Amino acid sequence: MSKEYFETVAQEWDTLREGFFSQAVREKAFAKAGICPGTVAVDVGSGTGFITEGLVSEGVYVIAVDESESMIRELKKKIQSSEFGCCIAEVEALPITSGSTFYVFSNMVLHHVENPPSAIKEMARILRPGGILVITDLDEHQFEFLREEHSDRWMGFKREHVKAWFEQAGLTNVDVDCVGEDCCSTSRSHEQAQISIFVASGSR
Repeated sequence: MSKEYFETVAQEWDTLREGFFSQAVREKAFAKAGICPGTVAVDVGSGTGFITEGLVSEGVYVIAVDESESMIRELKKKIQSSEFGCCIAEVEALPITSGSTFYVFSNMVLHHVENPPSAIKEMARILRPGGILVITDLDEHQFEFLREEHSDRWMGFKREHVKAWFEQAGLTNVDVDCVGEDCCSTSRSHEQAQISIFVASGSR
């Protein structure tokens, strides 16, 4: 269901995203990772390139992964650089060699996957020793319309659960913090959602 939703909204996703949350989310994620130019990162659930675009501008080579062909198509239109590659794949089955990347980022993806702990374990798998996983997503909430209108599978997450999933995936130095910004959305019936965003990080 999530894949069909994103195939439908791909062309307008950048505009929609700006209404949901700002670039402060990306800045917080990058600060947690301490990114360095000349490294390699994987952007899991890249969409149209919110994270990828920022990483490329920082001199990082990016592999953008998304299950939506339409999202990848829009990303390719937007980013004209030899500093990124892309592939179509599911979060729980990344076609990337184990222990091969410095960073993995995943923004607002976890609440769309079928099995969040398995997705985190798969993202941790591709990190090289010392590599860092950074996930930004929604805190637990009660806005049911996000399930119905945006194909969310999960109503956000408890931070202690996210921390436990990182640790179960073999990551250390795990930290789950507040981004300091809310995700905002309005339903078709004009219900207003304002949900705090967390940033979780851990090292291989």
